Amino acid sequence: MISRGHDEMRTSLLAAMTAASFAAVAAPPLPGLPASQPALSGAPAKAAPGAPRTIRWDELVPKDWDPLKEFKDLDLAGLADGDPRANKLLQRMREVWDAAPANPAIVGQAVRLPGFVVPLEETKQGLKEFLLVPYFGACIHSPPPPANQIVHVLAHAPVAFKSMDTVWVSGTLATVRTDSFMGAASYRIDGAAVERYTEKAR
Repeated sequence: MISRGHDEMRTSLLAAMTAASFAAVAAPPLPGLPASQPALSGAPAKAAPGAPRTIRWDELVPKDWDPLKEFKDLDLAGLADGDPRANKLLQRMREVWDAAPANPAIVGQAVRLPGFVVPLEETKQGLKEFLLVPYFGACIHSPPPPANQIVHVLAHAPVAFKSMDTVWVSGTLATVRTDSFMGAASYRIDGAAVERYTEKAR
């Protein structure tokens, strides 16, 4: 790992912990809001018969799993620039969050979830495979969130979306682990329907 200054280490840790605190389940951004509005969340809605149920990101997390449990007593004040303890802490944080458990209560359900696109595989026809994440910049401008806050999406057909576009993804949620160069995912939706995000949940 590349050595980094104390402030940068602090920023990386706090950014990742902000992800784990599920700020991503705040209110959805409205048209005209600045990019600092980081999160998307469709309010849970009752699905029509046969239609996917709109869910929130916090439903993907088991109720008894605390992403900050091992880091609540974290103290960065004593860490100097390039301190190997900081690198070790970052590595441990990634190990814990990359192994974040899925919520068995929601597996196998047909769901509809809003999020931001992190491209994985793109063809001339469009984007076929991507990660869906709950807040702007995840996996690209900030550390990946816990794996149970990342969904690996295999689109039913190539889609014309780019990095950090906001979309709705619909399909059956499975616990298929994906380890990619952009982050680890605890969930997968195969053959997903992907459409541009709108504020109002169906």
